[in-house]
Amino acid sequence: MFTLKKILAPIDFSERATGAIRYAEALAEHFESRLILLHVLPPPHYEFASMEVGGAVLSELFQIRTEQVQTELDAFASEEMPNLSAERVLVEGDPASKIVEYAHEEQVDLIVLPTHGHGPFRRFIVGSVTAKVLHDADCPVWTGVHLEDAPSVERIACQSVTVAVDCGAQCGKVLAWASEFADAWQARLTLVHATPTLEIPDRDPGHPEWREKLCQEVSDAIQTMQKRAGANAEVVIECGDAPAVVCNTANRTQTDLLVIGRGSAAGVFGRLRTNAYAIIRQSPCPVVSV
Repeated sequence: MFTLKKILAPIDFSERATGAIRYAEALAEHFESRLILLHVLPPPHYEFASMEVGGAVLSELFQIRTEQVQTELDAFASEEMPNLSAERVLVEGDPASKIVEYAHEEQVDLIVLPTHGHGPFRRFIVGSVTAKVLHDADCPVWTGVHLEDAPSVERIACQSVTVAVDCGAQCGKVLAWASEFADAWQARLTLVHATPTLEIPDRDPGHPEWREKLCQEVSDAIQTMQKRAGANAEVVIECGDAPAVVCNTANRTQTDLLVIGRGSAAGVFGRLRTNAYAIIRQSPCPVVSV
């Protein structure tokens, strides 16, 4: 049975964080999860870097600052969500590192946090903290550029889930997570696969025989994947740029949640798949990276 025992919502007291908490609270209510609001306070040498003060004064200033932040954390979102039931935790350190460390130590099942997009260029931005958490976290991460626009907790529902797969080694795990999540909400599940034209070298990618052959091979692989994952999704296979295909499908199916995978290969790109950032930036709905 699919469950989310612990949900972690890192907050920075912004409007985006408030929106993220709405989703986190809706999920916590649905799955009867323990919800944890986490704020990471930077060390004093970051907080007071521009001030020329001695060690004792610096320590006192930081203590005052810590108490102020704790008060703000205790009151955060309490007026907007008076029924919010959440544990509130304040820690000191580098935000991204502490979020990942806390999630690992507490065996969190899901991290919910917004991206750092602003204004007309928001779709091109993924904040450094979010990027590091996506890169390093062991558990799924729920994020998106529209989280501050989240509806009230009572209006949040999940009637349609789309999962993007590339038929790689990790996709069975991604599909299984999406399928079980959709079942828990009794939501419609759509599986989308984008086939790049580069998969047909030295041939006309528009040639119907080659396109049909490629689609059949992908379809067979997806059918096997669905059987192993116990999923029964509607399948969409389209040729084109992966982020565009995935996000267009999410738009067309009025998706409430898009599920994608993160890679497992080490190296320069770490664990995050090549297209993940672009999909998160362009998605019309929240995205869970598994």
